[in-house]
Amino acid sequence: METAIQKVEVLIETLNHLRQFKDHLTLIKLGGSAMEEEDALQSTLQSIVVMQTVGLRPILVHGGGKPIDRAMAQAGLKAKKILGRRYTDQDTLKIVVDVLTREINQSIVHKLRLLGGKAIGLYGESLQVLFGERIRLESETGEKIDLGFVGEVNRVDTELLQDFTRVGMIPVIPSLAYDSEGNYLNVNADTAAAGLAAQIQASKLILLTDTPGILRNRHDPNSLIPSLTAPECRQLIAEGIIDAGMIPKVEACLTSLSSGVKKVHIIDGRVRHALLLEIFTNHGIGTEIIMTPPTF
Repeated sequence: METAIQKVEVLIETLNHLRQFKDHLTLIKLGGSAMEEEDALQSTLQSIVVMQTVGLRPILVHGGGKPIDRAMAQAGLKAKKILGRRYTDQDTLKIVVDVLTREINQSIVHKLRLLGGKAIGLYGESLQVLFGERIRLESETGEKIDLGFVGEVNRVDTELLQDFTRVGMIPVIPSLAYDSEGNYLNVNADTAAAGLAAQIQASKLILLTDTPGILRNRHDPNSLIPSLTAPECRQLIAEGIIDAGMIPKVEACLTSLSSGVKKVHIIDGRVRHALLLEIFTNHGIGTEIIMTPPTF
């Protein structure tokens, strides 16, 4: 009886969250171990199917850094990075597109369907939803650095995306954009997810990572910061507490918040059902970022 009561209490706690987020768009960025480790991936996809089943409208964006590196090595190509970004020439782009679409995207869609979800891969020709332009980085001397076929999202086909989510489909989107000439551009998955979340005015953007969230001490998981505002994030960057690879993730989060996304979450994708714990429990498990503190 006690076990049954506990289950009912969990349902009651969940009910408030269901009412709050039903029919709202939630953008999930999948990467790292949450995509590489089979058990973690299965748990994440199960959580996404649950979200869809109870009336949320999840959208999944994915990259594919490690599989791309493996495919390039097999092809005899060496990855080249400039200021932390992958340089993408024509040969590299072919591999990036092949891995993201044929290998990763199709596999995720297939797994979601096996779990009872309704999913579709959105890329290429009539199903492309991300559009963008090439970017060039600026060096310390002010020189513009070419990254090849690397871009950023500047337009989203929101109508096509909404058409699928309204009928209960889970869009699965690789981090690839079309340029004005219909050529693919390689887009950083974090910035692609943030740009997409901003343009569709998602209620939530959730980044699945390989850390518990934002830590005051990167070597101490117990130093997790459960909640931050945008100004506090910028202060932590200035102090060097948010550093290295976490900086572009947080910058992408802040960009989406400034464009109207209500909340951003950085959570550990290796934790079983991390998505459901973050969305449907009062305490969550990662770091929540909002624009400014709520006013009462």
